[in-house]
Amino acid sequence: MVNQKVNKKRRDLINLVLVFAIIVLVNFISSFVFHRFDLTEEKRYTLSPVTKQLLKDLDDVVYFKIYLEGDFPAGYVRLRKETKEMLDEFRAYSKHIEYEFISPTANPDKKQQEALFKQLYEKGIQPKNVESDEENGVKQQFIFPGALVTYRGKEMVVQLLKAQKGTPPEQELNGSIEALEYELSNVIRKLKVNLKPKIAFIEGHHELDSTHTKDITLALEEYYRVDRTPINGNVRSLMETMNTDTQLIPKYKAIIIAKPDSSFSEKDKFLIDQYIMYGGKVLWLIDPVLTPVDSLKRNGYTLALPNPLNLEDMLFKYGVRINSNLILDLNCARIPVNKAMAGNQPRFQLEPWFFYPLIGPAKENKNPIVKNLDLIEFQFVSGIDTIASKGIRKTILLRSSKYTRLASTPTRISLAMVNMHPDERQFRNPYQPVAVLLEGSFESNYKDRISSAIKQSKRIGFRENGRPTKMIVVSDGDVIRNEVQRGQLAPLGYDMYMQQMFGNKNFILNCVNYLCDDSGLISVRAREITLRLLDKKKIKNEEMKWRITNTVLPIVLVILFGLGRFYLRKKKYSS
Repeated sequence: MVNQKVNKKRRDLINLVLVFAIIVLVNFISSFVFHRFDLTEEKRYTLSPVTKQLLKDLDDVVYFKIYLEGDFPAGYVRLRKETKEMLDEFRAYSKHIEYEFISPTANPDKKQQEALFKQLYEKGIQPKNVESDEENGVKQQFIFPGALVTYRGKEMVVQLLKAQKGTPPEQELNGSIEALEYELSNVIRKLKVNLKPKIAFIEGHHELDSTHTKDITLALEEYYRVDRTPINGNVRSLMETMNTDTQLIPKYKAIIIAKPDSSFSEKDKFLIDQYIMYGGKVLWLIDPVLTPVDSLKRNGYTLALPNPLNLEDMLFKYGVRINSNLILDLNCARIPVNKAMAGNQPRFQLEPWFFYPLIGPAKENKNPIVKNLDLIEFQFVSGIDTIASKGIRKTILLRSSKYTRLASTPTRISLAMVNMHPDERQFRNPYQPVAVLLEGSFESNYKDRISSAIKQSKRIGFRENGRPTKMIVVSDGDVIRNEVQRGQLAPLGYDMYMQQMFGNKNFILNCVNYLCDDSGLISVRAREITLRLLDKKKIKNEEMKWRITNTVLPIVLVILFGLGRFYLRKKKYSS
């Protein structure tokens, strides 16, 4: 009996030692092998390989000041929680991530509060005026859903809330949460970059000038060095040699062709074609129809005519055709129209102008360029057809709405058209593509079309088949144009008549970032997080039932468990 007790103690002691040894061994192995388990359905806490590498390459502290502390509505509390969890996930891969959450209203001094509000606004954190239900009424408060991020003396702003017009607040917040990894990673990438890649606006064909592309240029300069370069038949305008070697490489990461209105020479076309063949990227912003807006404002009417740019054969070869028509869409912007009788005091009223469609991405479109993007304002935009091209992948980024009509050109456009009551049955050309992404290895537009001397010239370095690259074709040049009124620059996408901001700037930025993104970081924007919302009406109707269920039922179960246990023990020992 004694020996059995000794053996049992010895066995228990050995088991205990083995358990401790296994724990120590597992911890020792885990110090060399790092892994995190994400049990969520959408893998929302699993960072992309691009983000992980970005964090591992950090060599100094990145400090986040997030102004999302305070007594907020539930949706913003969720945004704060998700932001903190995402930053904690960043910290798991880098010791250089630090953060703090700050309440802008923590200081009781109202003047100091207002000074901080002004400072945050001037730095670029857009405030949000939100309403929340209180027991005694509705409470309004300003929230600054953004962060200041510093790295090695440089500071940048990241806006955590992505506003989308016409989107319910719950979906707006969910879209912002979906974009958290991209937004936080992207600001780190911008802070880290020392040598920015070069991009260029093409000049020489009456493209938009630097004044009317100033706002987007300033935004692009956060990522790139932005040049303006005329081609003028210069072989080295878009290409350069690698060091002293004769091997040609694109001089620019991407080029932007913004609303040309004069014909391209064959020499300029050839140079753009070869730039593409060598892997250069292009953002085409083309107006196939010339519509003089000044004449429309001055006379009340204008004539829309085809605008031959001599680019049609190139674009057709690459896989698209921009049609010489105009899209009329019932989902459109509004313009001021004088409703007063002739001779009376002018009385302007905003009326729908079908030639200025407001186009947003379709819900099923998951491309990162347009995901969670706000409505984009177009002006006199045309339809695009895709052409069969071997090896070229085509993605339609933007389409007009279901209620679309096409006007062939030439056509007369009159402001009096705003007085016409539209018949939806006439809008029978739905979902016209206006922006298309092309990816793959393109074939030269000049294959089998040039002389042997040009073909064999080492200085030109002609290529018949291109390296893998990508381009985006948009059938409206005004999508990138900012207004200038009385010498004042208006932000790109701001409609001075409707006094609203549209998503033009973000769209152009996303296009250029996608074209130039070698790291693949922009693909992170395509991630989805399922929105699981409670039924508010059901909650209100069944509130008392669930309160009782959650408070009384656990107590009843504990009492029943205790009584049952007491009964069983009594029965066991009484027998």
